[in-house]
Amino acid sequence: MSFAAYKMMHWPTGIDNCASGFITHSPSNFTPRIPPLQNDDLEPDYPPRREIGPVPNLIVAAANVLEVYVVRVQEDGDKDSGEAKRGGAMDGVSGVSLELVCHYRLHGNVESMAVLSTGAGNGSRSRDSIILTFQDAKISILEFDDSIHGLRTTSMHCFESPDWLHLKRGRESFARGPLVKVDPQGRCGGVLVYGLQMIMLKASQVGSGLVGGDDTFESGGAVSIRVESSYIISLRELEMKHVKDFVFVHGYIEPVMVILHERELTWGGRVSWKHHTCTISALSISTTLKQHPLIWSASDLPHDAYKLLAVPSPIGGVLVISANALHYHSQSTSCVLALNSYASSADGSQEMPKSSFSVELDAANATWLLNDVVLLSTKTGELLLLTLVYDGRVVQRLDLAKSKASVLTSGITTIGNSLFFLGSRLGDSLLVQYTCGFGTSKPSSGLKEEVGDIEGDAPLTKRLRRSSSDALQDMFGGEELSIHGLTPSNAESAQKTFSFSVRDSLINIGPLKDFAYGLRINADANATGVAKQSNYELVCCSGHGKNGSLCVLRQSVRPEIITEVELPGCKGIWTVYHKNTRGLDSSKVGVDDDEYHAYLIISPESRTMVLETADLLNEVTESVDYYVQGRTIAAGNLFGRRRVIQVCERGARVLNGSSMTQDLNLVAPNSELLSESCVVLTVSIADPYVLLKMTDGSIRLLVGDLSTCTVSVVTPATFDGSKKFVAACTLYHDKGPGPWLRKTSPDAWLTSGIDEAIDGADGATQDQGDIYCVVCYESGALELFDVPNFSCVFSVDKFVSGKMHLVDTFMQELDDSQKGILVGSDDSAGPGKKENAQNTKVLELAMYRWSGQHSRPFLFAILNDGTILCYHAYLFEGSESGIKNEVADPNNNFISKGNSSGSRLRNLRFLHVALDTYTREEMTVGSSCNRVTFFKNIGGYQGLFLSGSRPAWFMVIRERLRIHPQLCDGSIVAFTVFHNVNCNRGLIYVTSQGVLKICQLPSNSSYDNYWPVQKIPLKGTPHQVTYFAEKNLYPLIVSTPVHRPLNQVVSYLVDQEVSHQIENHSLNPDDLHRTYAVDEFEVRILEPEKSGGPWLTKATIPMQNSENALTVRVVTLLNMTTKENETLLAIGTAYVQGEDVAARGRILLFSMGKDADNPQSVVSEVYSKELKGAISAVASLQGYLLIASGPKIILHKWSGTELTGVAFFDAPPLHVVSLNVVKNFILLGDIHKSIYFLSWKEQGSQLNLLAKDFGSLDCFATEFLIDGSTLSLIVSDEQKNVQVFYYAPKMSESWKGQKLLSRAEFHVGAHVTKFMRLQMLPTSSGQSGPTPVSDKTNRFALLFGTLDGSIGCIAPLDELTFRRLQSLQRKLVDAVPHVAGLNPRSFRRFRSDGKAHRPGPDSIVDCELLYHYELLSLDEQLEIAHQIGTTRSQILSNLNDLVEGTSFL
Repeated sequence: MSFAAYKMMHWPTGIDNCASGFITHSPSNFTPRIPPLQNDDLEPDYPPRREIGPVPNLIVAAANVLEVYVVRVQEDGDKDSGEAKRGGAMDGVSGVSLELVCHYRLHGNVESMAVLSTGAGNGSRSRDSIILTFQDAKISILEFDDSIHGLRTTSMHCFESPDWLHLKRGRESFARGPLVKVDPQGRCGGVLVYGLQMIMLKASQVGSGLVGGDDTFESGGAVSIRVESSYIISLRELEMKHVKDFVFVHGYIEPVMVILHERELTWGGRVSWKHHTCTISALSISTTLKQHPLIWSASDLPHDAYKLLAVPSPIGGVLVISANALHYHSQSTSCVLALNSYASSADGSQEMPKSSFSVELDAANATWLLNDVVLLSTKTGELLLLTLVYDGRVVQRLDLAKSKASVLTSGITTIGNSLFFLGSRLGDSLLVQYTCGFGTSKPSSGLKEEVGDIEGDAPLTKRLRRSSSDALQDMFGGEELSIHGLTPSNAESAQKTFSFSVRDSLINIGPLKDFAYGLRINADANATGVAKQSNYELVCCSGHGKNGSLCVLRQSVRPEIITEVELPGCKGIWTVYHKNTRGLDSSKVGVDDDEYHAYLIISPESRTMVLETADLLNEVTESVDYYVQGRTIAAGNLFGRRRVIQVCERGARVLNGSSMTQDLNLVAPNSELLSESCVVLTVSIADPYVLLKMTDGSIRLLVGDLSTCTVSVVTPATFDGSKKFVAACTLYHDKGPGPWLRKTSPDAWLTSGIDEAIDGADGATQDQGDIYCVVCYESGALELFDVPNFSCVFSVDKFVSGKMHLVDTFMQELDDSQKGILVGSDDSAGPGKKENAQNTKVLELAMYRWSGQHSRPFLFAILNDGTILCYHAYLFEGSESGIKNEVADPNNNFISKGNSSGSRLRNLRFLHVALDTYTREEMTVGSSCNRVTFFKNIGGYQGLFLSGSRPAWFMVIRERLRIHPQLCDGSIVAFTVFHNVNCNRGLIYVTSQGVLKICQLPSNSSYDNYWPVQKIPLKGTPHQVTYFAEKNLYPLIVSTPVHRPLNQVVSYLVDQEVSHQIENHSLNPDDLHRTYAVDEFEVRILEPEKSGGPWLTKATIPMQNSENALTVRVVTLLNMTTKENETLLAIGTAYVQGEDVAARGRILLFSMGKDADNPQSVVSEVYSKELKGAISAVASLQGYLLIASGPKIILHKWSGTELTGVAFFDAPPLHVVSLNVVKNFILLGDIHKSIYFLSWKEQGSQLNLLAKDFGSLDCFATEFLIDGSTLSLIVSDEQKNVQVFYYAPKMSESWKGQKLLSRAEFHVGAHVTKFMRLQMLPTSSGQSGPTPVSDKTNRFALLFGTLDGSIGCIAPLDELTFRRLQSLQRKLVDAVPHVAGLNPRSFRRFRSDGKAHRPGPDSIVDCELLYHYELLSLDEQLEIAHQIGTTRSQILSNLNDLVEGTSFL
């Protein structure tokens, strides 16, 4: 491997930072709902139902992925709630869900995040901005721009260049990245960088005066708050040494910043004498004068205080959180609450108020639910409620109460006044609704024992299904929890009762500690090529503690087959509905969603088959009036499913069930000789219209008449004599109620008002919605017409070039004068290039809007080079719509004609959506195969299926596209949905081999993730997993925390020989009752469940007291007595007994399979032995067992009953973290001393050190990388880098072969915990390439998993491809606008954290940057390819080969 590509396959999911703010809308956009009338029989003092105020956006960051969600609240009375929502009804809300607004992958990990907001309250018209900070000292401020429907950088502040080196004061390594906090009133923000430098961000003051003006608002100009300037305060000059946290407090005229810092550090040995070392200091910040006088301070805070919380108005002040106590401080008062018996006051004299139960609050997260109640989430996942009991502005005491248990959080944020979000890195993140009332409920003491889990105990597979509301009822259980609390108005003890309900969750598969690659249950043994890959799945150890789970990831979907039939030569399949009982009354047009399909129509080469889909599939071809002599082009339902229309090459039939009611001949017999060749090519059906495109390029429209249920043929006037040749066309049905496209017309408010009035009178006819016709011409232009008038409502000039945003040309007329120059220069750039652009044609168009109250339509186009363009519509009300109207009208006749009706959709825009994982396939223009099939409900999901040689599912979940390929059957020629008694919400497809399969989607997987995932909860932390192929079992190390009495724990920690001395330690009597949590380890043997249900634990192997299992591996050993190979399970353990006891560990060997004595047992122990040192890694090497035991590596031979050492190597490694073997080569990674490369010689039985890396490196994972005949060594380290080394004893710089040389280095930006070597797949373009790829058959890529929940791979490249992609990468650094202004080159530079490091060669290309190439418009792609001396098709083919070669799952 001289050259490689780094490619992400599954992006990070573990949420590190979350925040809420009004990003995409302002608080004033919220319309309060009309409260229902109160019944008289309620008591008058009963509080009315709480109104949910304006709901802000949720912003989450997972490593380098930034996502903005809008929170959709669904009220009880909404008609739209088709499915029961999760969590039941609360406060009049039946469901709350998150919907994605935008998703960005940044070139840098978000270190901390804050939302800069004016805090002006609900009527405010200004929006908030997002402040992001990145490693070392970069700050970016982003705001949402409606015109591009995305985030735009408004300012960047960087303090890293050589000019700012003095800020580091000579230090190279810092414990944490920049920390950002903002003033609650949005006047400024502060960022702490390099430990002691405070960067002040001054917000511009425009927000207050000008935004209120009505003129700006009506034109759609919502103003976001911005940062005007920044300056630095050196905290060192203010006598601060160790800053831990800071916060801006409420209730002052000027911004006031409170800083928590430590004057002198203490340490574990001195903590009993020196324990109150922290101080808080409040500085009043004047951003104009750049002054910051100290206004108050408080000292003698505990040494383990680590977090500040600003108490909201009217109370003000600050809460200091430490591990054992909570302190409240303001300028005038202070109070404290001890959380457990370790809390002590500064002088040790006075008694501290204690909480009613004992808890530790280190590593807690907190947010405010009310202005006097704070929600705390502890490190064990418990939720606590802390109430500040206050009178006026004086806080009298703090009350702490237990609440529910929930996920282990990495951050909490309150969203509006009744929701909060628990962001988690270790489990799924939850969106929770809470409500607070004052009631006389039972006192909190009685609740102590019934702290339930927020999640309930429903099986996870059931919880993942969105529709099953019964399983979700028990998530929060709705039981109430009370807190004693005083309110200023009411001095008697009124109690606040909180109840919670989980409303939505975001799946997280991180942190991935280890994974195994095994066969799926429904694997197909006969599969070959790419289809064979979908036999495999990745079983990952993820999560921690009670959120620990096994995640089963499968990159491709593999449907569960119900039945399959041989059906050669099939070209299309359709299912249609029919009910005999349907009356002609127009009010019953309403479509029943749960209706079964009636007929299945199959079209082989030159005939048509019809099957009845009752309990059994019976062929009824002979007894129906369908046209069965020739092939069917399309079939569907018209007139609210009362009729079926079947379109053939030369005609169409309308049928009522099995009898024909109308027969149309489309090819007129009296036309010219061309009539022979002019047949129907493509069909699009949108009730009651059918659009046909003929082979000669003409367009016909069949118009249905609802009263008579007949259709008539119309040729639209627009296309009648038009010179423009239509390349593709489709109908789009904008379904009601409230069709979306109507909102984009400038006079939308007029029409919507009228509609409502008509609706009231006669509901049935109105809310069928509108129908549009989307047409793309050979020239590459796209137009949208309304049907049946065919007046143009939207048009785009160069649609095929795939621009980022599509805007109506009518709106763009004015600003074309500047662009004219560019267009001219483009065309003259050279004949070859221009010709290339002209060849691009649209083959298929499709536009659809899925159900959902706020869903927006998607537009898809398939081009002949295999590109799929996907656009998402959005609404933008530009301010210039009025002006352009007058200017453009006189010049352009056809526009003014369409415009006279005021129907042009001026505010409609489309945003280009990036498609991650689909593989492009070249298409011939002649093929008329419709590749896109929409589905509304298959297994509870909606989206579209893309057939072809590499089929894929596009699922629309939360308004985002999730693309999951389906590789198991190779090419798929036809697809349709199918719903009947035996196949509920299923599908039918036909493969190119001519097999028709009736299937269902696997229900145990959740598809709202980058890859489909099935989570198996373990209720413990998984550490390592391995795959036992012969029996299809997964041995897995799990640890669960168990509470043990303290004296028992102490006795374990003492060496057994001197255990009689323990009596001298005389523990206090009350200490004896204390418990201490210790982790208990076991190895579980899990077997995948055949039906895809929860996995079964076949056996568990418990470990001894204080023994940790460190490694589990399946090894193949040569039995020296019988000379046969045995496959055994090897477990390496270590006793963890503190620093006073010498380390020791055990090696355990188990045989898997039936035991002669005990047929029940799956595993039986065959050997165990105690060794010195912890056994941290094992591997089998040519029939021998290699054990890393402490600082030694020992090779053992196996006699069947005994292990005996044959060779050892005493390297100076401190602790081996990973061990890899290829042939007779050994690679080991040390926790601190980098990597060692050894070889084993059997004849002298010796282990020899070949070479090592002389640097110091904290290894995380190592592996061999094989590319043809070259062997490389790869290692990932604690600084989130990856390095590739090679062994070259002939090179002079390798010090005669002692030193490993660097071949490549790269910064991944996440801790890589495991590499797995997998053979690369053959690619479609590989065989046809000009150079033979003979020596590269033996090519392996490395799949890796990280602690952020991301999965990627490092794949070898040949030099030619590498050079091409590298020059493209250098171009793209400047050619693509990067979100938040981050530089990809600086992100991917090796980080050495201040240690000496010689930069290695730059031989890895970054596919994360290369994929931006496909998002550029066609002209830019051709231009860049031209500049680097290659062609666009060559680059796309290289990128495609990478995707194909690494589709392992």
